[in-house]
Amino acid sequence: MDFSGKVTIVTGGALGIGGGISRKFSEKGSKIVIADIDLKASLENSEKIRNLGGECEVIKTDVSKSSDIKNMVDFTLDKYGRIDNLIQNAFSTGNNTSFGGSALEVEEQSWDQGIAMLQKAIYLGAKYAGEELIRNKGNIINISSVHGLLMSKGALIYEAGKSAVIGMTKQMACDFSPLGVRVNAICPGHIVTEKMEFRWNEIPSGLKFFEEQYPVRRTGIPEDIANGVAFLCSEEASFITGHSLVIDGGLSIQLQEDFGVDQAKYAKNNEIDFPY
Repeated sequence: MDFSGKVTIVTGGALGIGGGISRKFSEKGSKIVIADIDLKASLENSEKIRNLGGECEVIKTDVSKSSDIKNMVDFTLDKYGRIDNLIQNAFSTGNNTSFGGSALEVEEQSWDQGIAMLQKAIYLGAKYAGEELIRNKGNIINISSVHGLLMSKGALIYEAGKSAVIGMTKQMACDFSPLGVRVNAICPGHIVTEKMEFRWNEIPSGLKFFEEQYPVRRTGIPEDIANGVAFLCSEEASFITGHSLVIDGGLSIQLQEDFGVDQAKYAKNNEIDFPY
């Protein structure tokens, strides 16, 4: 895969999955724009990319705001003159807003804010970057989750948003693909990001319990997702659009009865500090 001469925007590109995607695309030759609400972490990741010989710019972006996404696109065109790949990854719970709960518990303001980040941002990114992507026969990659396929209790906003990303990806592929833009999604399993690594260092037995839930017997790292995103944006994937690529180490393929029994046996035979 060679993205030399290409320009890639990564929303939420400072840390975690987005951070890994930013570095991977730079490694493959793309110029990078990190669009993230965490300016400090964005600058730190940008410095890593530059130290490795890449080109990277940073713009502070709240993807729930239309004006910020438009500014992101305008900034990229001012700096690099084109956009080839739009990787829509950003979502944050770092503003102290509670996104957990069932329909009985979720506050309307939390719903509006969460869905703006998870779903509305996907539409806005395509809206403002779409014409430039069409001009360059580019790609849109929307980051969903296994939570878009399998539901978790007490998480209405996140499950609704990540499910919507999969549907929007399919619909957008119908509109954009005839115009030369492929639109795909990624559904990651549990990825040990910088923040999660800190958590698991405190309870290593909990991480081992998570690893036992995966047929490959490990959880993911950001590079696992970055590799999938890079493939979907490459010429090797030129006949793939509207697809949601599950990268979850086999988590979601298991029959639940067997899975539950296996986990119960493991928990019975091991001392575990559960994460929740």
